[in-house]
Amino acid sequence: MACLIDGRQLEPPEPLELTLTALDSLAADEELLLLLYCQPHPLFNVLRHHGYVWHETVQEDGTHEIRIRKA
Repeated sequence: MACLIDGRQLEPPEPLELTLTALDSLAADEELLLLLYCQPHPLFNVLRHHGYVWHETVQEDGTHEIRIRKA
């Protein structure tokens, strides 16, 4: 099961805040899909320090698809 946060039309820091809130309730077998038009370096630092892993792909329209799960 995946949770989706489409942050492409949101102003910072709302995508980061929504993502951190969603991660608090993410089950071990779930994945969070975050959509953004930029690479969220501050989020990557938080994920790294709290035991999450992620995979990022960039689509043709510039959307960064970031799939996050617990390590």
